[in-house]
Amino acid sequence: MQFVDVIRQSVRKPISRLAKSLDSLSKGKISPDSITIAGFLAHIPIALLIAYGYLFAGALLLIVFGLFDTLDGELARLQKRASPAGMLLDASTDRLKEVLLYGGAAYYLSTHVTSELTFVAVIACGASLCVSYVKAKGESAVATSDKKPSHTTLNKLFADGLATFEIRMLILIIGLLTNQLLASIIIIAILSIYTAVFRLIKISRYLNS
Repeated sequence: MQFVDVIRQSVRKPISRLAKSLDSLSKGKISPDSITIAGFLAHIPIALLIAYGYLFAGALLLIVFGLFDTLDGELARLQKRASPAGMLLDASTDRLKEVLLYGGAAYYLSTHVTSELTFVAVIACGASLCVSYVKAKGESAVATSDKKPSHTTLNKLFADGLATFEIRMLILIIGLLTNQLLASIIIIAILSIYTAVFRLIKISRYLNS
């Protein structure tokens, strides 16, 4: 079991209970999509907190609203509303969250450290988006090929790599909590580049085999 799977399993039970309570209290009126959108909107003030140097406060809010990434999925399963459209919205807002967060980090670095280091946040953002892009295009390429991979093979092709979304957010949170934002951004950039290249090579080899 990968480290990210351990994280998911550790938070799934309490989030599942929260989803049940939320669904019961709202009598099913709160939809998974509304949770997804609320989680995205919450990242706007989080990005501003990071930009203006309130790193610890930003980290705490990022932890709280980061759980929304699990809550919307649990609510969708509970209400039997899981759909391709919902997954598209979730994936799209995740990418926008990263743009906001790295944008806030870039502003912080330019004003609190040195403007020359702003490019590090830009690289981290671009590399992170590449990780997700390679996965999405890889899934599309495999789906349109004549290959019929097993579920296990698909997981190995698309879930492998050091810098999944959850890991990137965990590294960022640690950097914010310890006031080591620059170090965390550098680590995210390096691991994301590695993961994007790793996945690209692995998927290409599978398609060419």
